[in-house]
Amino acid sequence: MEEAREVRTTCPYCGVGCGVLAKVAADGTTAVRGDPDHPANFGRLCSKGSALAETLGLEGRLLRPEILGKPANWDEALDLVAEKFSRAIAEHGPDSVAFYVSGQLLTEDYYVANKLMKGFVGSANIDTNSRLCMASSVAGHRRAFGEDIVPGIYEDFECADLIVLTGSNTAWCHPVLYQRMLAARRERGTKIVVIDPRRTATADECDLHLALDPGTDVLLFNGLLAHLVQSGKIDADFIRDSTSGFDAAAALAGADAPSIARVAKGCGLSAADVQAFYDLFAETDHTVTVYSQGVNQSAHGTDKVNAIINCHLATGRIGKPGTGPFSVTGQPNAMGGREVGGLANQLAAHMDFADEANIDRVSRFWRAPDIARRGGLKAVDLFQAVADGRIKALWVMGTNPAVSMPDATRVRAALSKCDFVVVSDVTRTDTTRYADVLLPAAAWGEKDGTVTNSERRISRLRPFLPPSGEARADWRIVCDVAARMGLGDAFAYKTPAEIFREHAALSAFENSGARLFDLGGLTGLSDTDYDAFAPRHWPASNRHERETRLFGDGRFPTPDGRARFVAVRQEATAFNVDADYPLALNTGRLRDQWHTMTRTGNVPRLMANVPEPAVDLHPADAAARHLKDGDLAHLSTRFGFVRARVRVSNAQRGGHAFLPMHWSGQFAARAAAGLLSSPVTDPHSGQPELKHVPVRIVREETGWAGVLITRRDLRPTGFVHWSRQAVAGGWVYELTGTEPPDQGILLASKLLAAQRQDQLLEYTDRRGLSYRAAAIDDGGAMAEALLVAGPDQLPTRDWLVSLLATRQPLSTADRRALLSGRSPVPMPAIGRVVCACFHVGVNQIASAVASGCDSLEAIGATLRAGTNCGSCRSEIRAIIDGRHVQAAE
Repeated sequence: MEEAREVRTTCPYCGVGCGVLAKVAADGTTAVRGDPDHPANFGRLCSKGSALAETLGLEGRLLRPEILGKPANWDEALDLVAEKFSRAIAEHGPDSVAFYVSGQLLTEDYYVANKLMKGFVGSANIDTNSRLCMASSVAGHRRAFGEDIVPGIYEDFECADLIVLTGSNTAWCHPVLYQRMLAARRERGTKIVVIDPRRTATADECDLHLALDPGTDVLLFNGLLAHLVQSGKIDADFIRDSTSGFDAAAALAGADAPSIARVAKGCGLSAADVQAFYDLFAETDHTVTVYSQGVNQSAHGTDKVNAIINCHLATGRIGKPGTGPFSVTGQPNAMGGREVGGLANQLAAHMDFADEANIDRVSRFWRAPDIARRGGLKAVDLFQAVADGRIKALWVMGTNPAVSMPDATRVRAALSKCDFVVVSDVTRTDTTRYADVLLPAAAWGEKDGTVTNSERRISRLRPFLPPSGEARADWRIVCDVAARMGLGDAFAYKTPAEIFREHAALSAFENSGARLFDLGGLTGLSDTDYDAFAPRHWPASNRHERETRLFGDGRFPTPDGRARFVAVRQEATAFNVDADYPLALNTGRLRDQWHTMTRTGNVPRLMANVPEPAVDLHPADAAARHLKDGDLAHLSTRFGFVRARVRVSNAQRGGHAFLPMHWSGQFAARAAAGLLSSPVTDPHSGQPELKHVPVRIVREETGWAGVLITRRDLRPTGFVHWSRQAVAGGWVYELTGTEPPDQGILLASKLLAAQRQDQLLEYTDRRGLSYRAAAIDDGGAMAEALLVAGPDQLPTRDWLVSLLATRQPLSTADRRALLSGRSPVPMPAIGRVVCACFHVGVNQIASAVASGCDSLEAIGATLRAGTNCGSCRSEIRAIIDGRHVQAAE
């Protein structure tokens, strides 16, 4: 028997890039813990990272290639892909094919895909889902710095006296970093300002929350720049010696935001709060501004980025400890994809198509005379080209555009019309159903390569499991197709280490310091060195061997060595609320979920906090629409509609609504935020506006509700709404219809699996308005249960769900109690899970508070809740505060 072993690897979730130790026991089971030696997280993991071992099962995995839905061998599938792409290129030209790739790819995967499309197909039609996340940061960095550079490092959070979090619910989306910020707040008094239309978990532990109107970020930061100028808080020497364009940027900022009163009115803020923020920024030298999707995902995201950078350049707060603008990424390798040119408007190694010398340089290095000579189609335009037939063959790698793209109905129609669609992925998704060829890719735990996190730190992602079924590494799949297209000599890699060495060599090729992205010091890595590679920042050239922060010398990778101020003004939003669409809809992430839930949706403890899609509404907006908690709502925009449960929350601003981005057709009937989102894009970055769209929300009148508790993995049809939650032992399906209850019973009962009447216990009330059934398996355990009743009349189901997990034979008393849904003996329920890290429920926390635990620290000491990633702390605090209010009444 193989001995237990522990492998150092990297988390596959957000851009924090946490180190993970994966321990594989002698029996093959895996456990994970944070790597205490990794400098991104020092052993800490968030709820998702802590549950990684629970995502390694084979449920839903693609295990062998398929052609038109039927199993095929690799040779058949790869031959067909190569033949179809080659034919499209020969008949319609290189721009008739495209790749749509993902920040889930490793750098080595990304490199060969980019090299194949741009270098040898001769088209730049390769874009990435990072276009939806970070493209505006890339464009803003390039405009200001001349190159896509994040100048700071995570250590700056601990050196700062002020941290400004804008457009970032860091407590949920980057909780490990947020805990580092809170530690600085406790230990050195660091102030935290949160700029976000919503009152999120991040805003619950800050010194100032600016709940600005969506899309008014440029006005707020232009006002800050004007205030810095007027109060004499600029660094005139730095501006003179290291920048250009200040006068124009300052003049436009002053005209755009002539007074604090004007800013306050335009942003929907109080003048006192704006003044407090401006004074705090002006007086605090060590300031870091952290921004993420709330800034980037906008039709004016690039201008927002530059408005932020302008304020740091004006004060010289860049390149020094505890200073700088800091873009945090949402995917594990969004930065790596940018390094290799994964975006359609980039070439490779931080070179672009604007300079003919760059094209010539990469062409010679790759020995690719037919290299693309202009930028390709960005994501939204790419799928429009698929829709109108310009793209004949499309390869989607490791992403789910049928859910995540804006105006997703149009994207799905485009995929269904495309002549030839290839999808390589780990699992089945809403997108795989459109594939002519499905290729099974290696998953986390099987993949081998590198990723780069938000602070430019490269880490190894090492395999600790063999590939499942016939799955292959993404780089290997791309190289196999390239070989079949007659390009084998250029893609004859045997290991990811070979690819990494070439990637490093290209970054250094004819690079005399003009580009800061330089891995020249790593070109000689042996395979052994690559295997043992320790996390490190780039640049990694001999010139920058020990440099971590960048721009500390006041020099920038622009032709004149100066950073550039970019004059920006507040622009109107693309669509405004009106009588037809009177609410402003925002979309974003949940604490325990990841993208379209392809990993996290199968983990019971990650589904337990928010088990079904819900739209957050302010109490006044809910009341005006006759909506209450748990009602089914119909949400519609100019682009489509979805359905979701209502969650009434005082944390939600009046006039606004919030819908999580995660739900796909694998987990709910119709709840994907992309079906509502606007396809309008930023003119500089091509990033779509995903944070603001006018919406109409009305009550969906329902006639019945049902819950199916089962071991089976289903996709129900014929229901107005359904959603499903992973639980221990199986799934819980919430079902809803507009029919009367008796018809709902007929519809729902068709889902029951029991075939023999003696295995099925049933009850229908005399009026035919409620129904209960339970199926018993051959071993005497409950296999599934179905409850149907009028809206809001379903009995509790906690006990039935627990029976699904035990798979133990039922006692006589248990059988008698089955149809009531209540345990024959008292069974305490933990309630909705609040702390996913330690599986602590709301009832447990409430009980502890009632027993005298009246602080976060006391709850942590008693239940451990809130002591790991800390992302549940705000919810625990709300429970404590609610108890105090009750006690005072």
